[in-house]
Amino acid sequence: MAGSGPVGVGIIGAGTISKTYLENLTSFPDVEVLAIGDIVTDAAQAKAEEFGIGTHGGPDAVLDHDGVELVINLTIPAVHAEVATSAIQAGKHVFNEKPLAMERVSAKALLDAAEAAGLRVGCAPDTFLGSGLQEARKIIERGDIGQPLSALTLMQSPGPESWHPNPAFLFQEGAGPLFDIGPYYFTALVQFFGAAESVAAVGSKSREQRVIGSGPKAGETFDVTVPTHVSAAVRYASGQSSQTILSFDSAARRVLFEVNGTEGTLAVTDPNTFDGELKIIGRSDDDWTSVAKTTELSSRGTGALEMARAIREGRPHRATGAQAYHVLDVMESVAEAATSGNYVTIDSTFDRPDPLPEDWDPKAKTL
Repeated sequence: MAGSGPVGVGIIGAGTISKTYLENLTSFPDVEVLAIGDIVTDAAQAKAEEFGIGTHGGPDAVLDHDGVELVINLTIPAVHAEVATSAIQAGKHVFNEKPLAMERVSAKALLDAAEAAGLRVGCAPDTFLGSGLQEARKIIERGDIGQPLSALTLMQSPGPESWHPNPAFLFQEGAGPLFDIGPYYFTALVQFFGAAESVAAVGSKSREQRVIGSGPKAGETFDVTVPTHVSAAVRYASGQSSQTILSFDSAARRVLFEVNGTEGTLAVTDPNTFDGELKIIGRSDDDWTSVAKTTELSSRGTGALEMARAIREGRPHRATGAQAYHVLDVMESVAEAATSGNYVTIDSTFDRPDPLPEDWDPKAKTL
């Protein structure tokens, strides 16, 4: 691998989320998008033409490209592990969209393969690197709400089938609100509290089929094969706890993320975003006080950029495979607890990364 200059990047997966990644990655001076591939080669060609990418085709257009050092894996969850392993076998680092894999076994095999090859695995969500959650972590660690005790987090909506043009995969294995939205919430929680220790949960499914509401497939029905409402209680090794509801069954659209401490409660920004306002209410206060209004520096792809810089600088990256594995372990444990009705112990752990430096600038040229 080259040791200086921008890191060559290739993208596998030219679906809906690739547009946001490409908008960001093509604006970062420290990476260069060299290739894009998809099993639907016309989709890869369209994105290549839109963003001025020199090479396009099937996945092999990325895997076989000598200049690509870091593969961004934007495929559907069912093939995350398979595609990422192909990248490792091709001698390239890989950054996965979330979740890391469908289940623990394939995720662990991927991490083991990367370690044996001397390569890195990174994984979304990278929203924890955004200004909002970074500032929230600083506020908590500074002691502004005293000793952190617990968190209450909610994401409730009717589901994405009304706006997503191809939503079926979001209601099947590897997704549902737990695996689609859960990574944002549980990643933020372990950033604040550290590794989780055990979980209890319940889950339910309101309908066996749903209807696509927009795009060329509007009106088509698809099967729902996973719970569409999950409620989980998590205990952390450091002593804190959290309560989380993730639902595609609610007519009310609601996002809530609060961290409660001995001296006050912090209202955290939506963990599916990179910025937002932070508020605190103290034990004797009548109302919330705004303590920070953060601005997005960049969005999806930030973790891949931070990883690329870490590769060049020879230091650990922040959106690690180990963190993503732990979050996957938490979600798998939630699913198991919901099925069994028992508490489930979480065996994995990870090293929580340091916050980003104050002068972090994704648009700066540093390599």
